[in-house]
Amino acid sequence: MNGGIVVEQFGGPERLAWREIELPPPGDGEVLVAHTAIGLNFIDTYHRAGLYPLELPAGIGTEAAGKVVAVGSNVSEWTVGDRVAWLGLPPGTYAEQRVYRSGELIAIPSGIDDKVAAACLLKGLTAWYLLHHSYAVEAGDSVLLYAAAGGVGLIAAQWASSLGVRVIGVVSTDGKAELARAHGCADIVFANDANFVERVRGMTDGNGVAAVYDSVGRDTFYQSLDCLRPHGTMVTYGNASGPVEPFSPMELAKRGSLKLTRPAVFDFIRTPEERRSAAAALFNAIDSGAVTVRVNQTYALQDAAEAHRDLEARRTTGSSVLLP
Repeated sequence: MNGGIVVEQFGGPERLAWREIELPPPGDGEVLVAHTAIGLNFIDTYHRAGLYPLELPAGIGTEAAGKVVAVGSNVSEWTVGDRVAWLGLPPGTYAEQRVYRSGELIAIPSGIDDKVAAACLLKGLTAWYLLHHSYAVEAGDSVLLYAAAGGVGLIAAQWASSLGVRVIGVVSTDGKAELARAHGCADIVFANDANFVERVRGMTDGNGVAAVYDSVGRDTFYQSLDCLRPHGTMVTYGNASGPVEPFSPMELAKRGSLKLTRPAVFDFIRTPEERRSAAAALFNAIDSGAVTVRVNQTYALQDAAEAHRDLEARRTTGSSVLLP
């Protein structure tokens, strides 16, 4: 048997239930992985709450690291003992073990710790597509980055800074401001600043930023649009405050012919080749020292509800992992 977390009804963290999950042996082209660390991400709270609906009962969790403990037939690229990581859908990584298709797995480089691998894949590849695809940053750009002291934010700020980009980080406390500055943010604006837009524009000589990376959603949407330069790009990629409500495209026109994109990470890593290429870019950034991944919180897997409460209450910084 295999213990894991199951969502049987949508709702709050109390809906995360520990259950025994029976796993079949790996079949043709499949690999059984014993998880050593499991990533905690905001998308997990969306799945749990039903914002991104799942067919219930359902597993939860979209990334993990571990060791191969068994391989099925017609698997030649993995052997027992290999260190591997995975990210993607359908959810189900909040478990002690899981069966994966062999082509979906990513080898963990020898210099990367399992906790770091589990913590950085989804967040790191989110930073990767934000900076290289949603709006491809260039040296000299100024960008506005929400949740700059969070898991995605700390990676994105470091990565962007290493590319010559000036990052204005949005945070909620002095402690988070200090953390964000230490990880690449050149300037800070506080989320509750009554003069938020004026503050950002003042930091850019009145011009506005080239791009906004907004993971908050509904509550900050128009504020973010107002921070952009003409022809700037609004990247709304999260729903921490709820989804953005319908609006007229004229809102983009009257602010200087803005661009808007609502990307999702899995659209950028649809194939094994895309996934492994993106992961290689991330691991290279870590290996070069451009990006350091901070695992600042660890929880027992059975304490996943506590982890969700801390995440939603903004009590976490950097990355968090669940340990089986």
